[in-house]
Amino acid sequence: MPVRPAKPVAARPVVRPVAVPDEGVGVPCPACGTPNLPERRFCRRCAAELKPLAKAAPLPWWRTVWPFRRRVRASSGGVTRFLVILLVVLTLCAGGFLLMPAGRALIEDTRDKLGKAKSVTPMSTEASASVPGHPAKNTTDGLSNRYWGAPATGASVTYTFREPFRLVDVIITNGASKDPQKYALQARALQVELEVTAQDGTAHKKELTLSDKPGGQTIATGYSDVQKVRLVLRSAVGLAPGRHLALAEVEFFQRS
Repeated sequence: MPVRPAKPVAARPVVRPVAVPDEGVGVPCPACGTPNLPERRFCRRCAAELKPLAKAAPLPWWRTVWPFRRRVRASSGGVTRFLVILLVVLTLCAGGFLLMPAGRALIEDTRDKLGKAKSVTPMSTEASASVPGHPAKNTTDGLSNRYWGAPATGASVTYTFREPFRLVDVIITNGASKDPQKYALQARALQVELEVTAQDGTAHKKELTLSDKPGGQTIATGYSDVQKVRLVLRSAVGLAPGRHLALAEVEFFQRS
């Protein structure tokens, strides 16, 4: 039988390895060891990176205290940073504890100014000394034409209250009367020592300077849990034989 001729088949290409030109002495590749010129960034044989970026050095602890400003990295003084933050927190707590009385006083003073004051009457009034016909209770009767007569400086009057309260103001009407014609009939104390005693026995003292004029004079106080108030008369003016110190009225006001 006749035989058909075979199809011609092209010869397969032969892959010959290309010789890598020798670049002489250079930086060896960390992957294959092929020397490379210093300016190369990748290996000429395996394309491995020749100059990997160095890892950033750990940040000092003082640069990582505020994480919002710099990113916190591993091994960047974590323990020291924690101790510093803890110390700051403890310092703030201690400062707040020490400043607490001042903060409370500021709050109470603000409430005094925003609130409305109302009159409070003492339960009892006692004087260390009085001239006849002018007892200490005249200072709380609401009448400014009657007064407490004290024989000399150093005399005191003590007011006791039924319940403790927040004392915000004291109004003192000095002299024998608020009437200008009767005011100077007796001597006046221009210095008064104010002593406020709280319910727990704590005492607060304040030196008051009064003007030598008729009418009420308001003194802002701001004491809490007040149980007793004592006034001591000092620095008399107009005192002469046959005359005595006069204190017309003392009014107390509490926060409503």
